Amino acid sequence: MIDQPHLDEAALAELRDVMEDDFGVLVDTFLADSRARLRHLHQVLEQEDSDQLAKTAHSFKGSCINMGATHLSELCAQLERAGKAADLSAAARLLDGVEAEFAEVASCFEQL
Repeated sequence: MIDQPHLDEAALAELRDVMEDDFGVLVDTFLADSRARLRHLHQVLEQEDSDQLAKTAHSFKGSCINMGATHLSELCAQLERAGKAADLSAAARLLDGVEAEFAEVASCFEQL
């Protein structure tokens, strides 16, 4: 069980205010981009490319922060650190957690 919500409501409210009618497009773009990043993370993990793993996790982390997915961003930060340390066994476990949390985040966004 996590201590924080899947989405930061204050960040979402701010995004809604800024994006207005384009908020839905932003969410759709985030979800599609995130799915592509997850596929890439699996690919580079399979290739044992810890440098690309760290870079992709870093980029995903920033995207999650921007969208108010705070717990997902923290998991991405952990995955990034595992990639930088070339700890691929930890990275594999963390990627499972990132995927599970993304599924929760995606569900929350789809309910908005």
